[in-house]
Amino acid sequence: MTPLPPGSMIGILGGGQLGRMLSAAAARLGFDVTILDPEPDCPAARVSARHLVAAYDDIEALRTLAGLSAVVTVEFENVPAVALERLMTLGVPVAPGPRALAIAQDRVDEKTFLNGVGAPTVPFEAASDREGAARAAAQLGGRVLIKTRRDGYDGKGQSWATSPDQAASVFAALGGRPVIVEAPAVFRRELSIIAARGWDGAFAAYPLAENEHENGVLRHSIAPAETAPGTGRQAQEIAGKVLQGLDYVGVAGIELFELEDGSLLVNEIAPRVHNSGHWTQDGAATDQFEQQIRAVVGWPLGPVHATARVRMSNLLGDEILQWPVLASDPACRLHLYGKREARAGRKMAHVNRVSPL
Repeated sequence: MTPLPPGSMIGILGGGQLGRMLSAAAARLGFDVTILDPEPDCPAARVSARHLVAAYDDIEALRTLAGLSAVVTVEFENVPAVALERLMTLGVPVAPGPRALAIAQDRVDEKTFLNGVGAPTVPFEAASDREGAARAAAQLGGRVLIKTRRDGYDGKGQSWATSPDQAASVFAALGGRPVIVEAPAVFRRELSIIAARGWDGAFAAYPLAENEHENGVLRHSIAPAETAPGTGRQAQEIAGKVLQGLDYVGVAGIELFELEDGSLLVNEIAPRVHNSGHWTQDGAATDQFEQQIRAVVGWPLGPVHATARVRMSNLLGDEILQWPVLASDPACRLHLYGKREARAGRKMAHVNRVSPL
């Protein structure tokens, strides 16, 4: 792809906080942004040049977006893959491509792909009925994690079972939808790597982050994580295999389990900028949002080395009311999302606590 000049229009499907931060990064580099999002007052629209209020698969809206944009990217992975396919038929480059989204939207397809490119995961089985869930649990040792194949996020759409009989009950409680049944991972800690790939195949990966979750929601990321040298190399090799296997363009987050022996398993992939990469805004030479813009417009990828140690914390719901205290702390860098309503568990902002390396 010929590098796009400043002043070009970038289309973004999705108008939440990630789209807002992508739009701000694009503006710093001299680009304009059109957001397509069904929410009239979405956070990204208020910092972007244009906003198309429509469903992601609205054909007329996609035609308008294609006519305005020199390239289109996505804010989150649950944009219908068919929307990206439609944009491609309309002649606009799309990054990442529809295959990456389609794979990430189905947990069985995702883990099948990962194992196929040499990125190891926990053992798993697919199930489409109660009996299948029970059989899968028996094959995997009894205690299993059952997740809906599609649509779950932040701990939703999943539950543990401790026996085949309970697995059948969990299947019903999850709505009787197709599921993936996973063996448990006995891990030391959760890590993630944020990596980028350009149209020309150039690859760059940030230092690892160590992550802490509560009720399936990311609460804190600490980066750079303290790891053995081989751990970082192993994570970069995994990221390289994943992005090359997807013929990926853009930034992706890859969540990892570090086992007691130091080996890594992939938990899941996110074909977008990632919550655990927010530390890069105040602790890396190029933050993940600028890196995404650089990748999709065909510019050289920016440097990814750490410039500070960062503890990123998500602010959920009414925790946003802490902003006056956080704003007065010289060690804190506050990033608010512009959401109008603070609901329980909703991500409202994050704060990066910065210290020297």
